[in-house]
Amino acid sequence: MTPMLTRNFSEFFDYARSLPTDFGPATARSVFLVAPDGFARAQESASDNHYMASDGFDAQRASQQHRELQRAVSQVLPAICFSGNPDTPDALFPNNVFGTVEGRLVIGRMRHPVRQREAQRGDIRSFFTDILGYREIDLDRQMHPCELTGALVIDRARGLGFIGLSERCDEEGARLMHEAFGLRASLLFDLSAGEYHTNVVLSVLAGRAAVVCPAGFADAQVAEAIANFYPHALRCDSAEHAGFVGNCIALSPDTVWMSARAAAALRAENRALLAEAGFQLRSVALDAIEAGGGSLRCCIGEIY
Repeated sequence: MTPMLTRNFSEFFDYARSLPTDFGPATARSVFLVAPDGFARAQESASDNHYMASDGFDAQRASQQHRELQRAVSQVLPAICFSGNPDTPDALFPNNVFGTVEGRLVIGRMRHPVRQREAQRGDIRSFFTDILGYREIDLDRQMHPCELTGALVIDRARGLGFIGLSERCDEEGARLMHEAFGLRASLLFDLSAGEYHTNVVLSVLAGRAAVVCPAGFADAQVAEAIANFYPHALRCDSAEHAGFVGNCIALSPDTVWMSARAAAALRAENRALLAEAGFQLRSVALDAIEAGGGSLRCCIGEIY
């Protein structure tokens, strides 16, 4: 099969329908987190992340909630946590910087210097290369922003990528990620003005369901095409969108995880759709962490 990278969603889904669900495991075998040590408002990140609070950061409460997140997730799969660093206040969102596909570690290029420092973590790099034996693909050494599974949502069962373009990911960065993850096909599209990451407005759950926030897409037809592709699709309204429902993740074939705020915003009909798709909903209080502009999925680095 020839890999496809396109903006043409009709062409993309025509091809995607022909693909088997044998690209790899639909959910990760384990996860890693980075502790919110020194958690504070990063001014650079706030410049293009409207979800970030203007004040009221509570580092102690964020640390407690993060520890509870690790404890809860570890009931489903192994969850390890690296220490944080006060010089990198956004480091608790590691999935933007480090991503994996079987046997490979991909390191992204962050837009802001405060986050570029995260990519230099020798302990995280060494864990994957020296301990797990993964081959390193370092995209941080080039200049095109490509904030990994913040900008790129992956259907791991089919090897499909959904890449929302913004200041955090340009077209060349998208191409580099598409190749680094070895995807069969990737769809490029523009995010709405003010959206910074695709994983806030889209999630693909274990290859069989999609959570879509249509207002986060510059072209509503793209959002609808994605929703129509999956047997089960949640279309989020404005309250669910603002509540981080789109920032959810399936951590096993039968569990989907989101923050307590997101779970409270989830409408009854969408809750029923998750159950129909075979998922149990798990939630963890993360309001202190959400002040940093991200939610549960942002905290999870996946290990495949």
